[in-house]
Formats: sequence, structure tokens, C-alpha cells
Amino acid sequence: MTKDYRSTVFLPATDFPMKASLPQREPEFLKRWQEMKLYDRQRAEAQGREKFVLHDGPPYANGNIHIGHALNKILKDVVVRSQAMMGKDAPYVPGWDCHGLPIEWKIEEKYRAAGLNKDDVPVLEFRRECREFAAKWIDIQREEFKRLGVDGDWSNPYTTMAFPAEAQIVRELLKFAMNGSLYRGSKPVMWSVVEKTALAEAEVEYHDHTSTMIDVGFPVVKASVPALEGARVVIWTTTPWTIPGNRAIAYGPDMDYVVVTAGDRKLVLGEALLDQVKSRAGIEAFEIVAHLKGSELAGTIAHHPFHGQGYDFDVPLLPGDHVTTDQGTGFVHTAPGHGLEDYIVGVEHGLEIPQTVQGDGTYFPHVPLFAGVHVFKADKPVCEALEAAGALVARGKLTHSYPHSWRSKAPLIYRNTPQWFISMSTTGIKDKALSAIDQVRWVPAAGQNRIRAMVESKPDWVISRQRAWGVPITVFSNKTTGELLQDEAVNARIAEAIEAVGADAWFDGDPRRFLTNEYNPEDWEPSTDILDVWFDSGSTHSFVLEARKDLTWPASLYLEGSDQHRGWFQSSLIEACGTRGTAPYKAVLTHGFVLDDERRKMSKSKGNVTAPQAIVDEFGADILRLWVVSFDYSEDVRIGSEILKGLTEAYRKLRNTLRYVLGNLSGFNEAERLPLAEMPELERWVLHRLSELDVLIRQSVEDFNFTRIYGALYNFCVVELSSIYFDIRKDSLYCDAPDSVRRRAARTVLDELFRCLTAWLAPILCFTAEDAWLARYPESTDSIHLHAFPELPKEWRNEALAAKWAKVRDIRRVVTGALEIDRQEKRIGSSLQGQVTVYVADAGLAAAFDGVDLAETVITSQARILVGEAPAGAFRLEDVAGVAVVTELAHGEKCGRCWQVLPEVGTLSDPNLCHRCNDAVAEVA
Repeated sequence: MTKDYRSTVFLPATDFPMKASLPQREPEFLKRWQEMKLYDRQRAEAQGREKFVLHDGPPYANGNIHIGHALNKILKDVVVRSQAMMGKDAPYVPGWDCHGLPIEWKIEEKYRAAGLNKDDVPVLEFRRECREFAAKWIDIQREEFKRLGVDGDWSNPYTTMAFPAEAQIVRELLKFAMNGSLYRGSKPVMWSVVEKTALAEAEVEYHDHTSTMIDVGFPVVKASVPALEGARVVIWTTTPWTIPGNRAIAYGPDMDYVVVTAGDRKLVLGEALLDQVKSRAGIEAFEIVAHLKGSELAGTIAHHPFHGQGYDFDVPLLPGDHVTTDQGTGFVHTAPGHGLEDYIVGVEHGLEIPQTVQGDGTYFPHVPLFAGVHVFKADKPVCEALEAAGALVARGKLTHSYPHSWRSKAPLIYRNTPQWFISMSTTGIKDKALSAIDQVRWVPAAGQNRIRAMVESKPDWVISRQRAWGVPITVFSNKTTGELLQDEAVNARIAEAIEAVGADAWFDGDPRRFLTNEYNPEDWEPSTDILDVWFDSGSTHSFVLEARKDLTWPASLYLEGSDQHRGWFQSSLIEACGTRGTAPYKAVLTHGFVLDDERRKMSKSKGNVTAPQAIVDEFGADILRLWVVSFDYSEDVRIGSEILKGLTEAYRKLRNTLRYVLGNLSGFNEAERLPLAEMPELERWVLHRLSELDVLIRQSVEDFNFTRIYGALYNFCVVELSSIYFDIRKDSLYCDAPDSVRRRAARTVLDELFRCLTAWLAPILCFTAEDAWLARYPESTDSIHLHAFPELPKEWRNEALAAKWAKVRDIRRVVTGALEIDRQEKRIGSSLQGQVTVYVADAGLAAAFDGVDLAETVITSQARILVGEAPAGAFRLEDVAGVAVVTELAHGEKCGRCWQVLPEVGTLSDPNLCHRCNDAVAEVA
């Protein structure tokens, strides 16, 4: 009867479970980190080190976090943790954006549901509700972010509604007032008639919209050439509601135009667009009566189609560089109050810039024919009036991309209205910003061109909003001259009051109380507008980076979604360049958006939204963290059930690697450690690979490329460790005597693997790395997150050994392929039942096994390598030239302990054992 030798085999022993139970166990680690004040300890231990400061872009405090938040915050956490483990002092101060429309809209919804109008609520009461709403969601989001494993100063975050923050925002605004770049002007701005406020570019999104398109004829009353007499100049527009605002018609000076007759109508059109107009108007035939160059139209005057009905002014034809032959009629309807290009033409030629539309989208009472009509309901009455005037040439529908509010989803209009602007030219802000862009590191590099193009084309910054919740524009204008009051003493009093009681100070009583005795309050008008929230967040660098002793200005990194090139990156850049002359960041990293697994944008209506809370509850936060680094996050990333299933399997393999290492380190002590010079080649090769990975990981951290780190570590664990090193050394770890060189070398390397893998994985799998750390050091008050990446000895690097083992690995693949066929065809069960003869074409390949045990490496009981021609039928792999393998059953008996088949079994004192096991059992006994 064969003896039971299990008690003499050194099987793995660890409390690190195979089943992670992440949803249940991760909160335990969060509690541990809180109790040990991990963040405070990190800061204390990092004192004096090089700083790395990632400045957090503030999310809105107005609802539960979504999957985009999770991608953003986890990526930030990975960056900060990895920089800390590179030996830097890397604080992280989370923040929240608390003002503005997203929060105000939520409070308004509550009033609307109750049949109330928010304008009937006292402003201080309304603002109080907004503040309480934001505070509630900050607390909720804070816990949701912490649950993702995001480490930071959660007890001391920044918020834009904190009194010191509001005061600093005001100070930043007043710097622009003092240097002359803040001004009040009247020009067309993107306006939401639903929210009754101007919107910033970053608050606008584009969706398909079906508009009424019309071709309208304006009668010529003063012709520059005889051919124009009695003709109508035809314009085309998709916004009929802007016709009451028309004050001119633009033409292309170098374009070709024709005068045509169609029945009793005489029309002037761009020659290249003749067929388009013919099709839209349903006209069967035109007769061309004259050809004109655009330049010949100079001096022509038309009348408005509603002339004689309150629109009794001239409509001049003016040259315009923006006129094209892409679409329309070759003439551009110019309403200076409803378009930027129209406004520019109007200013250049001294046109009236009319105000025709009120904030709620209805025409002002002074607008003839259409007073009180809402612009979104104006198509029909405008078209009927045009038809009655004989001016409507064509009418139809067009579906096109159109601007919408990102909050209400309603279409927007351009509306001429008095607003506060920051000039991009008065103090050279645009030039400073463009210069600063070139000094910043953009990751990916394409971000530089993207933001440069946006800044180059950026008009003056509209910073005013007609809302109630936010930081007020705390300036005074002279009622007579419109001149801004510029007085540092007044500014200081305003800021001091806001720092003491918050921005409500501007609304609680007459703001003119801040004026000194030098000014007559009756002469000065306080602004009633609110600051654009992009100015709030664009100023965070001043009250976070500059104000906190644990941070530095400029930030090492800003990190947000790619849409922030037109949002936070840009507002921060412009604000800082306007007040400090340079960018508030050294580097900018962007990530893409989150799509479902079919690459569709997520939406509740499609039912394809993946909530991070649901993923954490089912799989654990570490799976979500693994997802973040598993894709190229510089592009849009996907998530779905199949992707999560694959990530769970990948996580299992990484976890099993840690479990194998821990299990085989049971009882390891320093006396076992073996110096490099005494190690077998296999161990030295593993250490070489660690040294290579160390270089890759450190460079990848500097490159912010964590997908490369994940890919390298996953392949190392699954291929080089599990399939090669662990596979080969399992026999030695289990069966060698405790003091054998092979076992001591393997355990020494496993110790180094544990140090490296737990540290390298810690920024990504923060919970699992801590779990593994505590499995080995259960009584420790320490944390893996208080350690840096290990400094690896230079002598581990061995390129010659790596080249040699590349050949060993190739030959091993051929042997493994041959044995797999034997296994499939039932000739063997285990590879230890076989022996192999490896035929190599030249001695150079054979030399790869000098000093290496071939049988041990290919995991057979016996093996040999021969230089020469292999017999017919030998197994080969196409991609490994000059290597062939012949397999057969091993000769001898099976060892009862290690299961190798060897001739010596049956000839020793214990007939069940081989030499190695016989000696090991005797030593253990």
C-alpha cells in the first residue's frame, strides 16, 4: 500500500481567500483607513517630498454620481496614488461646484410642481434652499466617491459656496473690473427662453431640430445698377422669427449673381444657388435677364417686407466675408440682434442693434405686428404676414443640428441683451492664453490644438446670468455715463462682507451701502446679475491652490473629460491669464465619454444606463477601478454586462496570482533569503523581468498611461508567472527540502514578487492590494498605501540572461505543444508521465539549456536535448524554427510524493520515493 505523504509536502497556506467578496469586504477597509487616519498619515510621512498636486475639477452637487463621475474620480485617484508611490507628496483635495443653473433648476422644479413661481419667493429664501440642496448632495456624493476607494481630504474639501470661496471669486472678478477688461455691453448671446438666462458655450449641446425654412424677397428701392430696379433680393433663413429683427442683407463681393424673372416676379439670386431656389419655390423656369458681380451691388437699398407696417427703415445691401454658396440664396439675412456674424456686420456699418425679444422668448410690446408672440410660435404668423406682403418666395422644413440647453434640453436663440463681458483683447488675455497653451503639457497631445482653436476663435466672455443662485457681479455702474466704479476700498468692503456672511451680503439690503462717503448712492446702480458658474470654477485655483498650505500653484495636473477644453480647462486658463498672466496648470489630461457595450451614448430613455452604485453592490469597487484602466481612456470607453464579466475573470486571475504568492510564502523568514549570485537562472530571469516592469511602470506613471500598466501586469501574472514560473517551481516549492537552494531561491523571489505586485497594483486595485498586505501582516497598523514602489537593485537587470531565456521559452512552447497532443489523445494524463527528446538544428539553441534542467523546465520526468536532424513525425511549431520534439512514456516508477516517474523509485530505503523525496522526508521527520 502506498503511504500518504501529504503531511510532508509544503502545500500553500494563506488566509487570503480565493473568493474576494469585494462588496462585503471593501467597506471594512474603508473603515480601517478612516480609523487609522490614513490620509493624515500619508501627508505627515510625505512632508518635504516633491509635490504633485492634482486639482480636482468640481462636479455639480445636484444628484447621485453617474458612471462618468466614476471614470473621472477613479482615474484621478489612480493618478494621485501612483504619484505618491513614486515617492512624491501627492495630496488630493476634492471639490464641488455649488452655484448656478443645475441646482437652481432643481429648486424651481419643486416650485413649479406646487404651482408656484420662483420669482415670487424672496431671493434670500430661494438662495437658502439652493444652499441646503447643494449641501445635501455634497454629503451624498462624498460617500459615493469614497465608496469607489477614492482617497482624499474628505473632511476638508473645497466648495464654491463656502464663504471664503465666494469672497475670493468676488476678488477675482473685481481684478477684471479694475484692469478695464470687464465691461457691460449689448450684443447677441446664446439665450435660453425656458431658463430665462444667457448660457455659456460649455452649457450648449447640439441636437437635430426641425425648423421652418423660408425664402423671402426684399424689394429694391435704390438700385446700384438698372437691372435691379423693380427686383426683390431673396434671402433664405431657418429662423423666421428673426425677420422682425432684420436690418440689412449681406452679399459676397466676389460672388456671381443673376437677376431672373419668373412669371411676374423679378428676383436677385446667387448664380450657383439658382437651381436650389427653383426647387424650393416650385418654379418651373427662370429667365436670366442680367449677370452681376457681388461688388456691383454696393449701394443698393431695399425695404423690409413689412415696410409701411411699422418697419419703415432702409435695408442696405452690405459686403460680408461670411456669405457662401453652400446653401441658401447667396444673400444672408442680417439681424444684428440675433447672430454674432450679423452683429459684427452691424457694428462695422453702424446699423441699429434692435432689441426685439424679451427674456421669456416673447416679442417686446414695441415690436410691430408680433408683440407678445413667442418666438417658438412665430413661424406661422410671420409667414402669413410675409405672404400677405407678397414677399414669401418659398416655405419648407429642414432638419439640422441646432443648439439646445444642456439642462432644459430646449432649443436656444441668439438674443441681443445687455450683459457683462470680459474682453479678450483689452489687456491681451487671448494672446496670453495662446502663449500659455504652448507651455502646458497636453495628454493626449491633440488637446493642445483643440483648445488653441477654441481660444483663437473665442469672442469676449459673457460672464453674467439672469438668475438668483450664485455669486453676484458685485460692481456699480454710473447711471449717467455707464462707467464702472473702480475703487479698491469699496472692493475690499464687499469682499470682507461676503467672507463673513457669504454672497447673500449683496442681496441682504441695498448694495450701495458698500460705497464710501465719496460717492452719492443715487448716482450708482448696483448690478443685479449673477456670475457665470464657469467663472466660479475657473477661479478655484485662486482659493484652493493658492490658499491651502498643503497645495501649490500652479497645479501639476488638471484632469477631466475632453469636453472641458471648452469648459473648465478654458475658463481656468482665461481667468488665470487675465489675473496672473499664465495657466494655472502644468499639465492637462483628458478622458473620453462612457458608452454602452454597443458604443451608444447612455440615456435613461434607451434603458442602457450603467450606474456605478449597482456595479459596486454586485461586483465591488475594484472591478470598476479595473474597468477604468482596462480601456484607452483617452478615447470613449465602453461598459456593459459582458465587459464586466470579462473584467471579473481578469480580476480573478490577478487575485489568484497574489494568493499563490502568499500561500507559498507561509512561514518565510529572512534566514531563507538567498543572494542573487546563488540563485538558479529561472529566478534571476524573474528578477530581470521585475526590473523591466519597474522601468515600464514608472515611465507609464509619468505618461499617465495606466492602461499600459494594467496590460503589462496582467500579462506578467497570467503568462510569465502562472504559466511559466509558478508552473515550473510548484514542484520545488511543494517537494524540495526546506533548505534546498531551489526552494529558498523561489521563496526569495516570491517575497520580491509580493513587494512589487502589491505596490504596483495598489493605485488600481486599492482594496485588493490592502487585503493581500494584511493577509501577510495581519497584526500590522501599517498599510500598503503608506509605501512607495520598491527600489529594485540594478544588478537584477540582465539582458543576456533575458535573451537566453527567450530561447528557452520558445523551446518550452514546442515541448508543451507536443505533450498537449499526447494528453488529448490519452497517451498521458500528466506531463510527468512523459519524457521528451528535443532536437535542435544548431548548438546555439542547445546552449540555451546550459545550466538549466530541461526536464524541470518542461515539467516532464525525463528529458534530453540533441543537436541534429529530428526523425520524421516529430512535433514542430511553425513560428519556432529549428526545434522538433519526440515524446514517449517516462521509464521507471512513479514517486509517491512528487509523482515524477523515475528509474530510482523502488531502489531506496523507502521504495515509494525518489532520491529527492527520500531525503526531504527524512529531513522533515
